[in-house]
Amino acid sequence: MSRELLLLVDALAREKNVDKDIVFGALELALASATKKRFDEEVDVRVSIDRATGDYESFRRWEVVSEEDFYDPAYQVLIERAREQAPGVELGEFVEEELEPIEFGRIGAQAAKQVILQRVRDAEREQILNDFLDRGDKIVIGQVKRMERGDAIVESGRIEARLPRDQMIPRESLRPGDRVRAYLWKVDRNARGQQVILSRTSPEFIKALFAMEVPEIEQGNLEIKAAARDPGMRAKIAVLAHDRRIDPIGTCVGVRGSRVQAVTQELGGERVDIVLWSEDPAQFVIGALSPATVQSIVVDEDQHVMEVVVDEAELAQAIGRSGQNVRLASDLTGWQINIMTPEESAKRSEEEIGKLRELFTAKLDVDEEVANILIEEGFTGLEEVAYVPLAEMLDIEAFDEETVEELRTRARNALLTEAIAREEMVEGAADLASLEGMDAELIAKLAEHSISDRDSLAELAVDELMEMTGVSDERARDLIMKARAHWFN
Repeated sequence: MSRELLLLVDALAREKNVDKDIVFGALELALASATKKRFDEEVDVRVSIDRATGDYESFRRWEVVSEEDFYDPAYQVLIERAREQAPGVELGEFVEEELEPIEFGRIGAQAAKQVILQRVRDAEREQILNDFLDRGDKIVIGQVKRMERGDAIVESGRIEARLPRDQMIPRESLRPGDRVRAYLWKVDRNARGQQVILSRTSPEFIKALFAMEVPEIEQGNLEIKAAARDPGMRAKIAVLAHDRRIDPIGTCVGVRGSRVQAVTQELGGERVDIVLWSEDPAQFVIGALSPATVQSIVVDEDQHVMEVVVDEAELAQAIGRSGQNVRLASDLTGWQINIMTPEESAKRSEEEIGKLRELFTAKLDVDEEVANILIEEGFTGLEEVAYVPLAEMLDIEAFDEETVEELRTRARNALLTEAIAREEMVEGAADLASLEGMDAELIAKLAEHSISDRDSLAELAVDELMEMTGVSDERARDLIMKARAHWFN
């Protein structure tokens, strides 16, 4: 039998073009599986084959565990007991007992061969996949072999890849025999069928297509920094030239638009806007909103929001059909963009100034004249009044040193009062405070709306919580579900 095993291993390794160790490993598993059938209970068996002679040994083994981890005597042994047999053994290691090797009959040998063949097929499949991935191709070019529940199975060389329906360009109709290009989106090694998953809607696909059409990208003189798509309709890409002699937009467009047209045709007529990338976020957003012209822009770094003012005549163009232009610009830049007209901007500015005036008059106990001076000097909250460098406040002509010191003292006292009130709210809302993801600021905002326990929070709708606290949709959903968890437990 030893010689037969060696001949079988050699034949399979040659036939399937896989390493002999893979075949030996599969055979060891097959022998271990057959050996386990001698026992009435589930056991852990290890088989070791001598690679030179084909002789093999079988062992039953137990994992060495501590008392708190011990739950199955068929697979585990306590460390105290194990050290009686092997004094130097440590937790997590194994102790073994040699078993008498089993003799295979014709049926047993056939079963072992089937296990080996399956393992070899798996190894062969893995080798084909690795060879494919080693080529480093970002775009897969192949032929649609068949359709499965709306997905296209694409054959490219020895690889079968899956192009899911939701990764096809809308209104795109693929049929068996069609040639298709797609982006290598991801690899699912646990999938039973096709492990390579393709996409024609990914922003990375348009970047890869331009890399094929524009040699300067391959040469490193030009880079596509970001891309955003509404597949089949419109896309935006942001480009940066690393060589000052290169016009990045003109280079991507090509002579008479040849390069951009080639990409557009591949994407089913998808219109592509090419904009300049900038390290300055505001300048980047202005470029991303083209062809609309921006009048002014206000950046809120804390909220990662930009308020952009455009002329009313260009409002529709800036927003785009169904909000397409501003949505793509937002995806491209990573900033939330709010578009408004000069009239809307002035109205919002007046509302914000009114709120700030009320804050200063109420918390600092000053009249509107003093509040207006602070606003005109650029103060936007109590923290700035309390902690801005003294020299900066003394530069305000309307204030003398005594007035400055009094304003700073009042601002600090107001902040201290607010902090104490927040602490009292947190102490009074211990049920909420223990909720994962909750913080003192959020508790204070909820308390303003009489929400002080989990049940009250759990009864809120997502949009209600977002309006009360200003949290994102995702965080609001998460908090509400966590607040409701005890109902189901």
